[in-house]
Amino acid sequence: MAGRRAATKAIDWLAFAERVPPNQKVMFNALKTRSDAVAAKLTALPAKPPTIDWAYYRTTIAKAGLVDEFEKKFNALTIPEPKDTQTEKINAQEQEVNKSAVAFIEDSKARVTSYENGLAKFKDMVPFDQMTVEDVVEAFPEAKLDKVKYPYWPYKPINEL
Repeated sequence: MAGRRAATKAIDWLAFAERVPPNQKVMFNALKTRSDAVAAKLTALPAKPPTIDWAYYRTTIAKAGLVDEFEKKFNALTIPEPKDTQTEKINAQEQEVNKSAVAFIEDSKARVTSYENGLAKFKDMVPFDQMTVEDVVEAFPEAKLDKVKYPYWPYKPINEL
C-alpha cells in the first residue's frame, strides 16, 4: 500500500519546531495537527485490503458472466505508484550545504586562531596606563604621529583657533 510506505518516514517534530519562527507557530501547529490526523487514519487502515468474495457475488448476481468480467478487470488493475524525483535533488542540496558548512567551520576556526593570536598580543603588552608614547607606537604602529601632516599635534595652530 502506497500510503503505508509514505507514512513510514518519521518527522522529527522537535527539531522542526526549533526552526519555526515565532510568527509562524500557529501555521506549524496546524500542520502538525493535520499530519497527526492523516497518520492516525493511515495507521487505522489494515496492511492489506479485505479480499473480495467473488463466489458470493456469483451466487447473488443473476446476470451470468458479469462477476467474471469484473473479477478479470479487477485482477488486471494495477495502480502505479508515483516516482520519487525529489529525493536525489534534496540529497544533492544537503551534500552541498554540508560542504559549505564544513568550509565555514574551517574558516571560523582559522578566524578564531587569528583572533586568539591578536588577544595574546594584548594580554602580553604593557598595561595602557603604564605605557610611554614610544611603547604605544611600538605596540600600534598605525598610531605613529605624522609630524609632516600634523606638525602642531596635540595643539592647533594659532591661525586655526
